[in-house]
Amino acid sequence: MLKARVITALILVAGLLSLLFFAPGIAVAAAFACVAAIGGWEWAGLMKMEKAARMLFGGLVLVLCWMVRDSAEELFPLLWLLSALFWLLCSPWWLRRRWSLAGNDFGAYALGGLLLLSTWASLVSLYQRGPVILLAVLAAIWVADIAAYFTGRAFGRNKLAPDISPGKTREGAYGAMVGVVVYGLSVWPWLDVVRPHGLLAWLGLALALVLLTVLSIVGDLFESLLKRQAGIKDSSQVLPGHGGILDRIDSLIPTLPLIALMFIHYR
Repeated sequence: MLKARVITALILVAGLLSLLFFAPGIAVAAAFACVAAIGGWEWAGLMKMEKAARMLFGGLVLVLCWMVRDSAEELFPLLWLLSALFWLLCSPWWLRRRWSLAGNDFGAYALGGLLLLSTWASLVSLYQRGPVILLAVLAAIWVADIAAYFTGRAFGRNKLAPDISPGKTREGAYGAMVGVVVYGLSVWPWLDVVRPHGLLAWLGLALALVLLTVLSIVGDLFESLLKRQAGIKDSSQVLPGHGGILDRIDSLIPTLPLIALMFIHYR
């Protein structure tokens, strides 16, 4: 399992770097749309839909990605805003109430479509600002996962959400926050964006990084809850040793749209 996980990770990283730095923009957008489509197929699986319905929803997500691309300037910010509102206002209640996707086909499909489309739009928009910027953003989420894992193993004592994800601890979450803040404040000056001026601006950036880390953890817990309710361990087996696409992007789905919104003012 570990060998398959490492090999898959290396292939994914090599593929991502090749895509970002050597492929034309249209190919990058298409690749991201395919990722969203597979995510849609897995989402319908979490709804316990049949094979045909899963394929249909995955295909629909793919088509919608290409349709909204023609009206990116108007539709992308709307998608990001709706997604951000869900994660900031609704997801805490969802986790507390343990709501389920099963038995609510229209609402579940609509939510899945919104979250996947907004994630795809975020990837495309951040890539258009520069492959390095997108890579730096993705790395922040990876830093959160790595810091949470090692901090939790070393110091974890208090469970964060034992009924949803027994392996996560509060100490791991704090470690993720610290790791992302240190990473973000270190990397930001090197990115081609406006730099904060003054102590308060840098403090605001640090607080934004903490919020994004919290949302990445919420996204992970949200998918863990859905998998638990569906009675499955992984969203699929398309990535040997890693599970499914949703298992790999669950922390990106809530964070990327909010980051894209924050970047609107940085033309």
